[in-house]
Amino acid sequence: MTVVSSSAPSALKTYYGILTQGIKDYSDGDKLSPLLVEDFDFEGPIAGHEIGAALFVEGVKGFIANVSKIDLIQEVHDAHGSAVIYDAHMPKGVVRLTEFFSFVDGKIQRLRLLFDPADYLAKGGG
Repeated sequence: MTVVSSSAPSALKTYYGILTQGIKDYSDGDKLSPLLVEDFDFEGPIAGHEIGAALFVEGVKGFIANVSKIDLIQEVHDAHGSAVIYDAHMPKGVVRLTEFFSFVDGKIQRLRLLFDPADYLAKGGG
C-alpha cells in the first residue's frame, strides 16, 4: 500500500510500508533498522525522548500490531526533512498523527511524533 507520494525520500517510503505491513511481517525489525542511523533521535508523547535505533525498533511494534490502515492527510518534503500528517486506523477508531523527520545520508536521523496520547490509548494503541 502506498502511503506517501513518489516525491518522498526513499527511506520514508520504506518506513511507511513497514508501518502498514502488519506485525507478522515485522519480525524483529530487520527491515526498519537499516533505515535509521545508529544514534537515531526519537521524541514522542508516550515514549518521551530516546536516543538509539534499537529502542525505537522495539517500541514501534505496538503501533504496527494495532494499525490496520494509514490514510495520508498531507506531506511536505525539502532537502532537510519531511513532515507527514496521517490518520491511523486503530482497533477502536482513528487517531491523527504528525511526524517530523530529519535525514542524513539517506537514513532517518530524527523523528518527532505528535499525537494525543489519551486518544491513542483509548483507541487501542499500545
